[in-house]
Amino acid sequence: MKKMLSLVMVTLLAMLLVAGCGTTAKKKIVVGLDDNFPPMGFRNDKNEIVGFDVDMAKEAGKRLGLELEFKPIDWNSKEAELNGKRVDVLWNGLTITEKRKENISFTSPYMENRQIIVVNANSTIKNKADLSGKVVGAQDGSSSIEAIEGEGQTMKSFKELKKYGDNVAALMDLKVGRLDAVVVDEVVGRYYIAKKPGEYIVLNDNFGSEEYGVGLRKDDKELLEKLQKTLAEMKKDGTSAKISKEWFGAEIVK
Repeated sequence: MKKMLSLVMVTLLAMLLVAGCGTTAKKKIVVGLDDNFPPMGFRNDKNEIVGFDVDMAKEAGKRLGLELEFKPIDWNSKEAELNGKRVDVLWNGLTITEKRKENISFTSPYMENRQIIVVNANSTIKNKADLSGKVVGAQDGSSSIEAIEGEGQTMKSFKELKKYGDNVAALMDLKVGRLDAVVVDEVVGRYYIAKKPGEYIVLNDNFGSEEYGVGLRKDDKELLEKLQKTLAEMKKDGTSAKISKEWFGAEIVK
């Protein structure tokens, strides 16, 4: 009888230990992203996934005690990936729109992405009006082109609007004088010009803005609430600004 009681006690103790270990394990969430969107999320020379949004997510995960897995997905199918529970959050320069709000929930905006105007450091161009009679460049098919075309009168004042295959080529032509200005997404533009300090300046005027937020499933209300609180704390204590300066050379968090 004593042997049987001892065996029962040992079994119960083992079960309690296993249960205890289970409660200390970190909960894992899968972060869906496009791994070809520098500087928000991309692969470095070592094939590691890095970027501004990656660092923001890692910091938030650390504060929430969450284990993160970064999963590259087809960004055109991002909402299906999220609602199909193949990822738990979308965190990669995701623009908040009313249409997307019909299918997913968003945190409050953590960043405002403007369509900035970049000129050479010695340029006489000081504002949008000064672009009259000038040659302006932008990436073909980008939201920058849409933003410029949305201001028809200003675009008509240009001498020419030149379209490029990528922003790097446009900035190179700006440097050598083939362009007078470049219009580009702020998150992309500041990332590239931060690598060449003193060569370019960003004007105060811009061609409009959009807001970025983290996307979650509509029924994931608890995670949304916790993540929202954490993002607010990161902004308040200056952590978000620090990460922003590391990637963009300026504080552009909202």
